[in-house]
Amino acid sequence: MTITVQAHPAEQSRRHDIVTVFKSLGLVWVLIALGVIATSLSPSFLGAMNLLNVLRQVALLGIVGVGMTFVIITRGIDLSVGSIVGLVAVCTAMMLTHGYPIYLVLIAATLLGVALGVVNGLGISFGRLPAFIMTLGTMVMFRGMALSLANGEPINVPDTRGFDFIGTGYIAQVPVPVWIFAGIALIAFLVLRYTSFGRQVYAVGSNAEAAHLAGINVRLVTFAVYVISGLAAAITGVIYVSRLTVGEPTAGTGLELEAIAVTVIGGTSLFGGEGGVVGTVLGAAIIAVLANVLNLLGISPFTQQIIKGAIIIAAVLFEAYRRKGKRA
Repeated sequence: MTITVQAHPAEQSRRHDIVTVFKSLGLVWVLIALGVIATSLSPSFLGAMNLLNVLRQVALLGIVGVGMTFVIITRGIDLSVGSIVGLVAVCTAMMLTHGYPIYLVLIAATLLGVALGVVNGLGISFGRLPAFIMTLGTMVMFRGMALSLANGEPINVPDTRGFDFIGTGYIAQVPVPVWIFAGIALIAFLVLRYTSFGRQVYAVGSNAEAAHLAGINVRLVTFAVYVISGLAAAITGVIYVSRLTVGEPTAGTGLELEAIAVTVIGGTSLFGGEGGVVGTVLGAAIIAVLANVLNLLGISPFTQQIIKGAIIIAAVLFEAYRRKGKRA
């Protein structure tokens, strides 16, 4: 097993490529079918403004989903991403209200997300805490910090001084968040597909012990993916503030569920070692279209949560049966 990880990276990469292609093709057909159904149920679905809203939602879900993809490929989980979004949103709004330059606000928000990811990474990779327990604890802790800093109330940003362009602006008639998401997704795809770090991420998820015996620093790789997840959540938090011009301490509540949903629906296995960014992009599109259709039909947000939870369970069950079939 150790020899396979070291001596046949090209063969392993080809296997990942074949699996990814088949999964992606299936997701494309699901997305097309969902679009057809959405149009038949609500003609307003194809309205220009509605489609732009869908694209924005895809971007917000997709950015944090990309970070979650790295984590789940290593057989981890990050339940704190929603709380990181809320804490970064509050801190960003506070800095803007105190008149800090936009570039400094962006740097500080990015570093905060990285720092919060470092906390998760240290606890999991070096503290040897289970990812579920560590990120569950930081989910509560980071949310408490956001509520404490904001005194439980939204922080309004009276003058964004161009900061709102990040969340509400357009470039070539495409929303800026979509361009940000496209850039992040492209970088993540290249990292996972063409770098040694990307191959190490897959190796750790496939078999951490074999990866260690092959000379891979499993702790460092594990640490790094949680830092990436924290960074992605921070970017999402900045977009939230820019779009809504308010730092809401409850921003991102439940976002961890949606991030897991888009990642798992996109074909990234909760059992580790499989998946990729292309599937996550398609998963984000499917969830965003589904949520938009349910909103257009007047379906309760509570019912939507039931549907999303059921989709996650179904996706995991499908993956479990698929892996069982492969072993047989």
